[in-house]
Amino acid sequence: MKKLMMTLALCGLAINALAAPQAVVEAVQSPAWRDRDGRAQPLAPGMELLSRDRVRTGDGSRAYLRLADGSTVKLGENAVLLAERLGPHERQFFSAALDVAKGAFRFTTDKLRKLSRRDVTIRVATVTAGIRGTDIWGKTEPERDFVCLLEGRITVSHKDGDTREMSEPLTFYVAPRNQPPKGIEAADPATVKKWAEETEIQAGAGVLRRGGKWKLLLADTDNQASALEVYDLAAIAGYAASIRPRIVGEAIRYQILLRNLPNKAEAEALAVRVKTRLGLEARPTR
Repeated sequence: MKKLMMTLALCGLAINALAAPQAVVEAVQSPAWRDRDGRAQPLAPGMELLSRDRVRTGDGSRAYLRLADGSTVKLGENAVLLAERLGPHERQFFSAALDVAKGAFRFTTDKLRKLSRRDVTIRVATVTAGIRGTDIWGKTEPERDFVCLLEGRITVSHKDGDTREMSEPLTFYVAPRNQPPKGIEAADPATVKKWAEETEIQAGAGVLRRGGKWKLLLADTDNQASALEVYDLAAIAGYAASIRPRIVGEAIRYQILLRNLPNKAEAEALAVRVKTRLGLEARPTR
């Protein structure tokens, strides 16, 4: 009996491991969207990402994505990332192919899992980086594509066939648009710090985070059509609202909410952004 119970338990663990999402949204500084099967949906904390999903960020936006191997992908404003492949390798270690078509990104390996086996590649337009236990930052711009190594080791290759190994921190590989790659250059620490800020969520910008307990009330109405109008307005603008119906007396009222705010200060900051961008008078609530 004990052996049977142990077998069932192990099977359950295996099923749970297989069912675990390969990538999930950790935090969002809206507006941002996930495109799947031709449909755009506002990006929200806890949202699962699948192969072929596309993540887009808007003006002043940021997004943090947590991969199944514990790594984090950070996107700056006006970025576009395609998850070409997300899922376990045939040998069961984590595997992913990410395509940064526009904007800035940062990929950071979980410090506790740096030695774990993985097969991750990130393409930055004309440059592809093979990831190991690594912290890298990169960007595709109209005039060039480049990848900066902050820590660890990577293999970079250009579409023209140039391939380099990088292991020196604060160096970057540059590929000018429609020209041969310049190769590896040293990066000024002050410049790298400035680059890194492009992908960091800004305090007081109204960030949504997984597990956040605060909410922002966009509207409270007894008119279902009005509730849907506000919901659609937020969704189109890249804000992941939800509708909560409540029975008040003999009527049904509809609250339109933005959830997952970590504290009152972030909720108040988001209220200011919502008023500016959507024209709504919103208020923080628990």
